[in-house]
Amino acid sequence: MVKGWLWSRLPLTASNFVIEVEFKISGDSSHLFGDGLAMWLTRERRQDGPVFGSKDNFEGLGIFLDTYANGRHSYSFPHITAMLGDGNTVYDKATDGDTNSIGSCSANFRRTNVATKLKVTYVKDNFLDVKLQHKAWDDWTDCFHVKNISLTVNPYLGFSAMTGDVSDAHDIITVTTYSAILVPQEKGKKKKTSIFSSTSSEDSEPGSWLGFFFKLFLFAGMCAGGYYGYQEYRRRQMYGGGGGNFGMGGLGGGGGFGGGGMYSGNKRAF
Repeated sequence: MVKGWLWSRLPLTASNFVIEVEFKISGDSSHLFGDGLAMWLTRERRQDGPVFGSKDNFEGLGIFLDTYANGRHSYSFPHITAMLGDGNTVYDKATDGDTNSIGSCSANFRRTNVATKLKVTYVKDNFLDVKLQHKAWDDWTDCFHVKNISLTVNPYLGFSAMTGDVSDAHDIITVTTYSAILVPQEKGKKKKTSIFSSTSSEDSEPGSWLGFFFKLFLFAGMCAGGYYGYQEYRRRQMYGGGGGNFGMGGLGGGGGFGGGGMYSGNKRAF
């Protein structure tokens, strides 16, 4: 019997998190192999035992990637199952964890042609979601989803594997963990089909009123500018040179006002 393990030195402190693990399970045999790989999120770290190389009666979450069937089942192997341990319950090896399972799925993650990955998403007191990449790159298959679940606070993340009479190679390639940030979804707003649509005070926002007054002042400024331009145009038509009743000929040096009129030399008096 051969065992192996890999554990984090520090616990996960985030309340909501995502864990992505790239792993590889392979071997020479195509029909006799085992036993499998386990992922742990538990209160304690690195304790040797019979459950995929780690201790039994654990407190926390165990996700088992089982490649060897210890009994008859209606589903196929390899098989993934999860157990939420309370520190007292024993893992039922004879049924491959069926009596302890909180979620499971069957997937051929052994000797694949693409990188196999496990993605675990946890939102505190809300849900636990497990997905698997084993068919194609970035093609995630839903394994199981558990609602209203609470895991151990600040758990240690670990991996362990064990082989018995049959053997396999179990490799952890990369492990990535990051906090999950929840973004609340905005409620959909009805689109207005008319500028005269009425709005209630509950739907109004300070930003919308500021935009309304800005547009109103802009419109008033355009109207004032247009009016000023029109008045200036009329004034130039009335007092400009050529063709008007008060043109240069009417008020010129030879007009009724004479040389001492409104023109002195060639300069205008106004």
